[in-house]
Order: sequence, then structure tokens, then C-alpha cells
Amino acid sequence: MEKWLNRIAGKELRLYSLFSVAVLLAAAAAAAFAEGGFEGMAEGMRLIVVSRDALITDYFELAGYGAAFCNAAFVLGISIVLIITQKIPFTGPTMAALFINAGYALWGKNPVNIIPIILGTALYARTHKSKLNRYIYTALFGTCLAPLLTELAYLFPFGQPVNFFLAVAAGIFIGFVMPPLSMHTASMHMGYNLFNVGFSGGILAFIIVCILRAFGMESDSVLIWKEGQNAWIGAGLFLYFLAAIVFGFLISGLKIDGLKKIMSRPGRAVADFVLMDGAGPTLINMGFVGIACEIYVLLVGGDLSGPVVGAILAVFGFAAFGVHIKNYFPVLAGVYISTFFTVFSPDTPGIQLAAVFAAGLAPVAGQFGAVAGMVAGFLHAAVVMCTGQMYGGLNLYNNGFSAGWVAIIMVPVTESFMKHFKERKRERK
Repeated sequence: MEKWLNRIAGKELRLYSLFSVAVLLAAAAAAAFAEGGFEGMAEGMRLIVVSRDALITDYFELAGYGAAFCNAAFVLGISIVLIITQKIPFTGPTMAALFINAGYALWGKNPVNIIPIILGTALYARTHKSKLNRYIYTALFGTCLAPLLTELAYLFPFGQPVNFFLAVAAGIFIGFVMPPLSMHTASMHMGYNLFNVGFSGGILAFIIVCILRAFGMESDSVLIWKEGQNAWIGAGLFLYFLAAIVFGFLISGLKIDGLKKIMSRPGRAVADFVLMDGAGPTLINMGFVGIACEIYVLLVGGDLSGPVVGAILAVFGFAAFGVHIKNYFPVLAGVYISTFFTVFSPDTPGIQLAAVFAAGLAPVAGQFGAVAGMVAGFLHAAVVMCTGQMYGGLNLYNNGFSAGWVAIIMVPVTESFMKHFKERKRERK
């Protein structure tokens, strides 16, 4: 065991990412066999590529489990190849970028609609006489607007070949403008929204959709959703997260000291748990966060749909980059508490996603305490149910957009009150 651990030292996260591709391919093959064969899976992949991807389009329901998992394997594989060819180390933001892409490949991303955006960011790098590796995370996160490309292919009135060309050009444009825009928006919420590109992507999507509406091209959000709790999906997710915990425990030398250090951190961006605390503790944390998300969904009677499973995988990745159980629970509790006072129930599709993706505001709880975290979660649940209408569901990271506004409002107000209370406390002394 010791020789094996020495041999893989420094490659643990790369190996786990490749293992994840293998798991997705195995799940796709098993599902295809159960659903009637690989011809059905091929047809499902075709549907994924040619169908609208606006929120919420569940690939489990649209194309079947086999095609959805196969698509996720392809998208994750493409992302890993980019990371490796650009010689990017597998650190916290790497895991976040990889698994948010794998997760959203179950409801919105596919190999066809993500490539133009990545090419656009590569063009931005070349224009600024730099290399793509400098902007690789923006390129991967920036694929949140991938559904816009598919939508434009249908909205433009010029015929299929021209529409496709214009959609690709729009994707390149999006990838080109995303790096400077995301750098600017990060300063607006001061690192308290972990899904920063979701915020910048939402702003850009809103502007583009407004322009389209001005020319009479209207895009409406949709709701394609797989209901129910598939036992095999639930068991597979649990075993996958358990594998991360066991693997992390082994490469940590059977110790949990690093996990304790992770739990003590507020998580405010940039919080790279891999560089600060090591790959082993990070994998353990990722596994625990993934299991916590799954248990919550099951307890509230939620659905193991493509969007929910995808959201869990995305937050699983961000457990390497700011999220841990201690700072996540308060915001998760805030979303759940909101359902006792609002018209929404915990099993409402949008609220299920809001609960999982409330992890984006985990740094608020980590920095200001559990009460502030619960307030942030409460506000997030309300805001996220409105924002999707602003851009016709064409920003996949709608929760990131909503979390950005919550952070912009909450953080300065909370800091002001905390400063006031500290000053009064000093005066009393």
C-alpha cells in the first residue's frame, strides 16, 4: 500500500477525475442495457445535441439515463483533456471546474455547445498575447451560457446553416468577453459568492436576451423534470462519494487532521483546500459534502432528477474550493426554513436546486456565523425563484447569479453591523 501511495503522490486528484469518467461511462453502459440497448442511447445523445437546453431541461427525462451519463462522461473528459494539455495542476478550482461541467452535462451542456465558448476564451488569450492556461477556469466555468447557442440556432430566422454559423459566432463572442467581465464581478461580491462566473454570466445573458427581444426573438424557460427517487441512482451516488472518502482517508495516512483544518476555514474565495490542506483531506470533505446533499434531497422528498444529481456533483466539486459541512449547513437550513414562510415547498424543483446550490453562499456563514448563513439561504431561496425569467433560462448558473445579488446586499450590511457592535463592545469595556 505504501509503495502504491508513493507512486501516485501528486496525481491523486487526476486519478480520481479519470476514475469519475470511468464511473460515468459504466453507468451509461448499464443504463443503456437496461433501457433497451445502445441504439437508444445514441438516439438520446442526438436529442441532447439538437434539443433546446434552457432551464430546466432534464436529460434523464429528455434522453434517458444512458445518454445523460454518456454525455456527462464526454463533457468531463473534454474538460480533463483541456486541463492536462494546458498543464494545469489539479487543485481546488480545477476540481470545481471539472465537476460543475460534469454535473451540468446532465441538464444543459454537451460537447457541441461548450466548444465555441472555450474557443472564444482561447481567442481572448491569443488577442492579449497570453496562453489559454491563464484563463482556463473562466473558459470552463463560462460554458454556463452554452444553452444560449442552441437557442440561437432556433431563434434566428435565416435557415439552419446560417443559424448554426451565427450561434457558433455568438458562442465565441461569449467566451471572448467572459474573462474581463468575471474579473470585474468578483470584486462586487468580494469572494462571498463561490459561483462568480454564474453572476457574470447572468448579467451577460440578460443583456443578450434583451437585445434578442428588441428584435422580436423571444426565449422562454422550460421545465422538463424527472420525478421520483431512483434507487440505483441513489445507491450509485452514495458509493461514489464513499469512494472519495475512503480514497482520501488512505492518502491522508488514515488521519483526519487535515479535514479539521478545512472545517476551520471560512471558505471565502479564493479558498483552495487542495493547496492549503492537501488532496486527501479535500477528497474526504468532497465525499461528506456530496453525501450531505444527497441525504437532504432524500429526506425532503426531493427527486433524483438530472438537475438535482448534477447540482450535487457541482457542489461536490466546490467542496475542494470553499464549501465544507460547517459553512454549508447554515445556508442549507436557511433555504429549508424559508419553505415554512413562503409559497414554496422543499420538494419544489427550483427550491431543491436552491438548497443544494446554496453552497455558493457558504462563505457568508463561514465568515459571519450561522445566523448570517441562514439569512443568506433564506434570501437566496426567494431571489432564485425570480431571476431565471430575466434571461429566459439561458444562464445555467442561475443560482450563482442569485447568490451574487444576495452577497452584494448582505455582506456590506452585515459588515457594517458587526463593526458597529464591536465598537460598542469596546466602549463598554
